[in-house]
Amino acid sequence: MTTLPSVDTEALIALVDDFAKSEVAPRVAEYDAAEYLPRDLLERVAELGFFGGVLPEEYGGTGLDYVTFARVVERMSVTCNALACLISMPSGLVGASIEAFGTEEQKQRWLVPLAEGRSFGGAGVTEPRSGSDVAGMSTTYRRDGDDFVISGAKAWITNIDIADFFITFATSDRSARHKGVTAFLVPRDTPGISVAPYRNKLGFRPLCTGDLVLDEVRVGSDAVLGEEGDGFRVAMTAVERGRLGVAARAVGVAQACLNQATEYTKSREAFGRRIAEFQIVQSKVTDMVVGVRTARLLLEEAAEALQRGERARQLTSMAKMYASDVAFRAANDAVQVHGAYGVSPEYEVGRLLRDAKVLQIVEGSNDLHRALIAELELGLRRSS
Repeated sequence: MTTLPSVDTEALIALVDDFAKSEVAPRVAEYDAAEYLPRDLLERVAELGFFGGVLPEEYGGTGLDYVTFARVVERMSVTCNALACLISMPSGLVGASIEAFGTEEQKQRWLVPLAEGRSFGGAGVTEPRSGSDVAGMSTTYRRDGDDFVISGAKAWITNIDIADFFITFATSDRSARHKGVTAFLVPRDTPGISVAPYRNKLGFRPLCTGDLVLDEVRVGSDAVLGEEGDGFRVAMTAVERGRLGVAARAVGVAQACLNQATEYTKSREAFGRRIAEFQIVQSKVTDMVVGVRTARLLLEEAAEALQRGERARQLTSMAKMYASDVAFRAANDAVQVHGAYGVSPEYEVGRLLRDAKVLQIVEGSNDLHRALIAELELGLRRSS
């Protein structure tokens, strides 16, 4: 059972802020450097019900509206982007695809514990060669009686250290492109699954990311999510939710940069004056203030559109692209304002800069989103 004050949004946000300040902030630098998320911290997040997100209450979720969900993710990201990412993930591809395509048995087995934070999942989509081109994947499957045998490799898969299961995708015919793709729910302990974590990443360090290898992995028909050939539809189920989550985390990172910069400039002195009094510093702070405010407004607009049941492809792409660009510029300026101290582990801005750069890449690079936004505006791509 969750303990979220779901009927009182402001009380919920206050709970997130209090938890982040009292239990996350004192530890984030240590576990970021060590590249792990403490299990006891994840247990506290589950106890507070933060993993439930927008998932329905009947399946263990908290049924938040998208605007409140975005606020929760943003506020956690002010303190820790990695933990905010993990909080948003059950509402993303893993949870959303089971909610939309899963049988009742699959929902009870996988979705309920995921929403309640009793288990974790990973999404095996990205591949070394195809990247964001889901239809161009190389991972294949074949039928063997009533079973399916999957072989291939996925790259940059998050949660490979704690995931109890993976939603992964394979094709029966590469020439069929998206029509040949099928989605599978594969328990972590299935024979043939192995993982290889990446170490010393630039950013997102507490999240364990790496290769997921499937070597003749055999699963039954109960592992198929949706129908055979539905895989591309499954993969596209929650792209807008994912982009909303990244945008919310980017706004949180940008806000953290603004907080750190303003605090530092008020206390740091140079040439007999507080550096807050220098025009060049004020100009950087102004850019942060305007960037955070406008990114948040775009985030809220995208969340409101999703709440109305709209696909919001262009809006969520705009929010993700713009907010992550704002976060990177804010982080870059915050480091510059700190001077030499900006590269010191004693200050948070270095970590914020590393995470901000990665936010421009995940859930589709910003170059991809620029093309998508233009194609939708020019009528070169369908909006639904």
